[in-house]
Amino acid sequence: MIVKGKQSAEPAGENDRAYDVVVIGGGAAGLSGALMLGRARRSVLVVDAGRPRNAPAAASHNYLTRDGVPPGELLAEGRAEVLRYGGEVVADEVVAAEADGEGWFLVTLGDGTSVGARRLLLASGTADELPGIPGLAERWGRDVLHCPYCHGYEVRDQAIGVLSTGPMAVRQALLWRQWSDDVRLFLHTGPEPSEEEYEQLAARGVAVVDGEVTGLEVSGRAEAGDDRISGVELAGGAVVPCEALVVASRFDVRAKVVDSLGLEVAETVVGDGVVLGSHVAVRPGGATSVPGVWAAGNVADPVVTVSGAAAMGVRAAGEINLDLVEEEVRHAVRERRAA
Repeated sequence: MIVKGKQSAEPAGENDRAYDVVVIGGGAAGLSGALMLGRARRSVLVVDAGRPRNAPAAASHNYLTRDGVPPGELLAEGRAEVLRYGGEVVADEVVAAEADGEGWFLVTLGDGTSVGARRLLLASGTADELPGIPGLAERWGRDVLHCPYCHGYEVRDQAIGVLSTGPMAVRQALLWRQWSDDVRLFLHTGPEPSEEEYEQLAARGVAVVDGEVTGLEVSGRAEAGDDRISGVELAGGAVVPCEALVVASRFDVRAKVVDSLGLEVAETVVGDGVVLGSHVAVRPGGATSVPGVWAAGNVADPVVTVSGAAAMGVRAAGEINLDLVEEEVRHAVRERRAA
């Protein structure tokens, strides 16, 4: 058995690799945490399934000094930084993880191998569930959008449509009005606005469009890379001009590892009790309901942006390292007393 790092005992099982920390997920949160742990001289393995939530987007924004960088480029540079400090990164998926009862976790990868870990940092993100409108998913992150702070500036002054599927739609429309004076709220399957909401929309010049949305009109050619939304199709056949469509996705945690560890999952609630999805419940700093497991990024806070996810990863890494230090001190004291 190859055991790396400052460890107090060997993991149970026939693992040929063991680490201080296994990071599950190679996005901004996971890589930021791994970088900090590597600089703390911890042995770290990042298991990256290669499914970053922002992969369809052309650029990441609101990341100081890195605004506008493509998501893939940002992550590639992050992996290189982790490797520079002795961390390891593998392209695989964690399909299960469980505590062995002796202070270790057995982590099983998609290729059938397993590794040991003293601590886990879960940074596997969330999965977005979109309304079942033809063509919507294919344009996700391009001109079908959700976050005004991530994409609003890029579609400023354009004709923006907001698809209503729940009680937060009016608030979305009023928020997106900050970036354009041409905003329409498509009622679709969402609730009828209240009289007060209708007044707010009218006061801000947001048009309300009745009828269910059945598809998108796209101009340009995909093969030439200049295809763009030009309109929203309604059930009656009418097409309303639109250059960007805002959609509220439902986001849920990726369940394999969460279920195997028995982590507590909570509803993500905003506003007046509106449920947007689910996330792994954490305490400040990222500690979960399972001792030895921390969570950071969208898996713990689905609405946090890239820079926020990175900050969560850094904070969780600091807590993990401190937890390991305290364990090592207890072990050293026991050995000294036994000598």
